[in-house]
Amino acid sequence: MRRTVLERFPAGGPRGSWPAEEFARDRRDEGVPAEVVMDLESDTFLVVVRQYSPETAH
Repeated sequence: MRRTVLERFPAGGPRGSWPAEEFARDRRDEGVPAEVVMDLESDTFLVVVRQYSPETAH
């Protein structure tokens, strides 16, 4: 499985993950299966879309 990062949001922001969650919700409203994950190394929230390769899709 691969992921495409649509947007990055700093985890130290005053609103925490809310901007990332709002961005992901807006993408889902557009039909894009976006989700929020935390990148601990960079201390950011990432809005991503999972992409399944043919060999991993069952």
